[in-house]
This record gives sequence, C-alpha cells and structure tokens, in this order.
Amino acid sequence: MNDIRRTILWVVFGFAMVLLWDKWQVYNGHKATFFPAPGVASAPAAPAPATAAPGAASVPGGAGGTAVAPGAPAADSTEPGELVEVTTDVYKATFDTRGATLVRLELLHHADQDDHARNVVLFDRHEQHTYVAQTGLIGGPGLPTHLSLFRFVGPERALADGKSDLALRFESANGSGVTLVKTYTLHRGSYLIDVRHDVANATAAAIKPELYLQLMRDGTVKGNTNMFAGPTSYTGFAFYTDKSKFKKVDFAAIEKGKAEFEKTADDGWVAMVQHYFVSAWLDTQSAPREFFAKRIENNLYGGGMRLALAEIAPGASTSVSAQLYAGPQEEKKLEAIAPGLELVKDYGIFTILAKPLYWLLDKIHGVLQNWGWSIVALVVMLKIAFYWLNAKAYSSMAKMKAINPKIMEMRERLKDKPQQMQQEMMRIYREEKVNPMGGCLPIVVQIPFFISLYWVLLSTVEMRNAPWILWVKDLSTPDPLFILPLLMTASSLLQTWLNPTPPDPMQAKLMWIMPLAFSVMFFFFPAGLVLYWLTNNLLSIAQQWVINKRLGVLGK
Repeated sequence: MNDIRRTILWVVFGFAMVLLWDKWQVYNGHKATFFPAPGVASAPAAPAPATAAPGAASVPGGAGGTAVAPGAPAADSTEPGELVEVTTDVYKATFDTRGATLVRLELLHHADQDDHARNVVLFDRHEQHTYVAQTGLIGGPGLPTHLSLFRFVGPERALADGKSDLALRFESANGSGVTLVKTYTLHRGSYLIDVRHDVANATAAAIKPELYLQLMRDGTVKGNTNMFAGPTSYTGFAFYTDKSKFKKVDFAAIEKGKAEFEKTADDGWVAMVQHYFVSAWLDTQSAPREFFAKRIENNLYGGGMRLALAEIAPGASTSVSAQLYAGPQEEKKLEAIAPGLELVKDYGIFTILAKPLYWLLDKIHGVLQNWGWSIVALVVMLKIAFYWLNAKAYSSMAKMKAINPKIMEMRERLKDKPQQMQQEMMRIYREEKVNPMGGCLPIVVQIPFFISLYWVLLSTVEMRNAPWILWVKDLSTPDPLFILPLLMTASSLLQTWLNPTPPDPMQAKLMWIMPLAFSVMFFFFPAGLVLYWLTNNLLSIAQQWVINKRLGVLGK
C-alpha cells in the first residue's frame, strides 16, 4: 500500500464484504455471523380470529405438542369467551375468559412512533396479527387449558387511587373435577405481572399435571429490514438458562426444525424479543422445567416452558406462582428482575464494551436530563480518552499531506517506471520519517468502541420519543428536517479536505465521492445515531485542524 487512502479503501471494501457475507448467511438460512438480523418467517397466513382460540394442537404437551385429550369436556369448544378490559397506570389490558388469556396489552407510557396519538400495543389478537400470553395444565384428560372457559370473578377492573396492586381472578368452568384458578396481580408503576395458579383436585383419583407458560406469536416480522434504509433489529424467541446462557431462536429456525437451545434445566426463562420491547415468562425458583419452541399452525409459533407439579391427591390442592414481564427493554430494571434478562437488549458481539458504555451514558443522563446532550457528552469523553491515539493518527496524516507535492512530482516523473517509482516512494517515506499506515492503526483501535456505542444508541428504548433540541423531537427516528444529515455530509467533506490527497487521480476522486455516497444512509438513520457521528466528526475535525495548522500544512 503506497498511501493511507488506498488503505482506507481496502478497509471499506473489507467491511462491505463482511456485510455481504453476513446477509448471504441469513439468506441461506444460517445464523448471522457478525451482525444481528431479524427472523425470517414463512409467508404470512391469517391468524386466529379475535373470537376464537387457536387450534387444539397449540396445547404444548410432550415433545411435539399434542391435542387436548379426547375426554376433554364440551366446554373446550369454539364458544367465544368474554373480553375483560382492565387498566392500571402503565397498562390497558384485555383478558379473554376463554383460557383466561392475556390477548391485548397497551403500554400507556409509550407512544406509537407512527402515530403519537396512539400507544404501543405489545400483545394483540386480530386478523392480521396474533401475539398473546397463555397458560394451562396438561398431563391428563379434562384439565383446564388456554382453550377452556373461565369465569372472571374480579373483583375490580381498574387500579384504584391510593392502591398499589390490582388482582384479577379467573376460575375454570369446564366441570371436569379439576379446578384451575388464575390470579393476575398488576402493580402500580411496574411492567411485571405476578401470576398464581391454584389447582384443586375434586376427582376420585390423584393427578400429577404440568403447568405450561406459553407466548404465542405470528411469524410476520414488521419494521425495517433494509440495511440501506436504516438499522435492523431482531424479532423472535429467546431462552436463558444458567448453563447455556442466552440463546436466540428465530422463526426460520423453528420452521426448519433447527432451533438450538437448552431443553431442560432447573432455572431460566423464555421471552419474545422485538425492537425496544420484550415479554417473558419467568420462574425464578430453582425447579425442573422443560423448554419448547414450535410451529403451532400456519404462521403461528409458540415458545414457553412446562413445570411439573407435585402429585395432587383427591380433595387436595396446590399453588404455583410465576411472573410475566411485558414492557420496555429498560436494562437496569431487567437486571433486577431475573438473571440474564437484560440480555434481551442485544448488543451483538461487542456486549463487553457496550454495557459499560450504556452505564456511562445513563450516568451522564442522570446529570444532564437530556439524551441528546448525553450523547454529545459521551462522545466528548471518548474523544478525550483517545486523544493521544488520535493525535498520532492526525500527525501522520499531516506529514503525509506535507510531503504530498513531492510524491506527486515523483509519480509524474517516474510514471513509466513503476518499480523505480515504488523504490523512490519508500525512500521518501524513510527520509521524511513518515509511516503511511500511521494514520490508520490508531483509528482502527477505536472502531470497536464506536461500533459498540452505535448499538447502544440503536437498542436503547429510552431514546424513543426522547427530544433533543428545537426540531428534533424523537432521537430514535430520522431528523424530520434533515438538518443533522446535511451537517454530517458537510463535516465528512471537510474531513476529506483536511486529509492528504492521494497521488492516484482516481483515488482522489473516490475520496470525494465516498463521503457523499455514505452520507445518503444517514438521511434514514435515527437522529440520535446521526448526532453521535456528527459530534465525532466535528471533534475529529477540530483536532485535525489544530495539528495541520501547527505543522504548517493547512490548505495544502
């Protein structure tokens, strides 16, 4: 490599190859090698209508999921249940008495980004989309499942002023002799729901059922999946056990029977992950459990866990508690709820760097109370930390810029003698004590840190609807006036002017075209990410300007 520009071109080319290889892996049904990618689902099929539960095959019995036993009472029919709407300070929730299933969940503190007059709806069930939380019993005929009818015995449907909890009680009504009572307890200011299952055996024989906790969702992935129109995010299941840690299982892997996760453990949880939000069934007690993920029917997928209950003698009862988290991926709160739950906020391969960067960003926000200025402050701190590395890189670039006229004259003089030109160029570098790679290596060291910060900003739910100044009302969406992308483009061109001009005319032209080409993507990136890159560019320009002026090469 004869100059720093050619080195940069090779770096850009190599990065492009990495991206293409990653997309090729996903296209062929393999896991993404370097960057997270959304699950690829089969062609959408119409999910179950709002008044009917999914087919019997969705009851998770055994390894592959079996139908409700033939002896199930007639109450497990297609008769619609009653929809029970309840509200707290953070939720507007709808339960279906068929199965005592949570079928709709509106997050009152999170506005929809497409229509700020509406709130984010996490769980929902209609003709185009199904995403619900289900529980039930398996292991014998007539046991209440999420297909059975329940009675809502309340008593309240709203969290009263001055109260911290709202308890919702549902009793099974299938007349089988085994009664299941589900009690959902919603808490003020919390996205964690306590769910207690009380099982009473009024039959003449002992029973030993299993409790299943299931998240069911259609495999249609909404949102932007075009890398050139903005960053992508993962949508799919996630499993965690202390033994195998965090495992993502997308819809394509389930469809192909290639889902890889720990099937049995004494701990762990199952979650459905999407950009900024997550739902998860949790059981923090140490007890045996079996995890499952499967295609239920058409475009519906189920993931969850089964918990074996102790034998229940005739006339006896037992109680099992679990928790359902359904809300934003707020890292600090998730850490306190269950081991590893914060990992649903996925930073990819740079997690080891991204987590402390988020911690620092959160601490800065605690002082500044503005996420935009917190981003600026964090980039400033990173630039200070890497000041000497950057100074070395910019000094090398400045020296290259200073000897550039001599290199250009030599190349013109020896353009017909390439071997002699190479030798003469190396001689000039030695005499001037210039290392053509000296401008790249210090910058390469910093790349993992800035990529980590990129993923922090991309995945942090606190950026949603977070304003910065004046026209920037939401750091997680593109700048509506394109002011930040235009400033980003101008700063990139100024950086190109400050850098040494490549001796090769074609490379020189490319150096001006590349900033314009890459800047196009920033018009579609979230404003917070563009602000981060713009701040980094401006600080780099300031440092490079000072060094160039000190070495007398400014404007050359």
